[in-house]
Amino acid sequence: MKFGHKYIGLALAASMVFGATCSAASADRETVRQVALLQSLAQGYLGGTVTVKQLRKGGDTGIGTFKGLNGEMIVLDGTVYQALGDGRVVVADDKDTVPFANVTFFDKDIAVDLTDVADKTGLEERLNKVVEEQGANSFYVVKLHTVFPSILFRSEHGSQEPYPTLVEALKGKQTEFTHKNMEGTLVGLYCPNYMGGLNTPGWHFHFISDDKKHGGHILELAIGNGKAYLDKTDSFTMMLPSDEKFQTFNLAKDMREDIRKAEQDKQADLAKK
Repeated sequence: MKFGHKYIGLALAASMVFGATCSAASADRETVRQVALLQSLAQGYLGGTVTVKQLRKGGDTGIGTFKGLNGEMIVLDGTVYQALGDGRVVVADDKDTVPFANVTFFDKDIAVDLTDVADKTGLEERLNKVVEEQGANSFYVVKLHTVFPSILFRSEHGSQEPYPTLVEALKGKQTEFTHKNMEGTLVGLYCPNYMGGLNTPGWHFHFISDDKKHGGHILELAIGNGKAYLDKTDSFTMMLPSDEKFQTFNLAKDMREDIRKAEQDKQADLAKK
């Protein structure tokens, strides 16, 4: 299989980012590291190339998913958690593979006090004010530990090859969980507007409970009070998969509507479409 020089350079960079042995102390802490593209995930690239073990070398905090879209990923304090479709949360096996993720080594650059946040839109609006003040063309990773008066999150059962698109993989396999007064940690990523071809601009939030028994992709929430910490990051690297399947996707295809559905729609809404 032949590759152009540009592709080889990206592949070598990925090897350095995820394959080399490093520690949080020695690694570049000011880089968001991304596995593949959200657009490739949306089109059905669910196979995974980076292992969980390799991913942990690239960051101690982040979000993503697993091979076959088998649950939601929450990376917190260096541990990779897998929120499964049946509601259980497990520590991911180091040998599991990852088709899409974003991780970084988290630093508390900015503190944001939050009070009486009615919903997810309200949280995004509050965080966006900080982003606009600090620089909207940077990346931000957020962590918020609090008791959530209400929270709705989802996970999903995995799919088998041949893999469907992201939206089709969620239909009938997305499971949703609503809880009241649950204590846990929100982990989220903000991508700038120019990332529309590689990820999705704006915020993407995942959750894990303090007892590590519940978690997933956040669809809705409320916050009574809490302090969010943001890590402002001005460097970005991306690993491109090296297999032939990845090369068959038209990554210039507009996947914004599919991504919106996957990010926001509840199971009942997905079933209608």
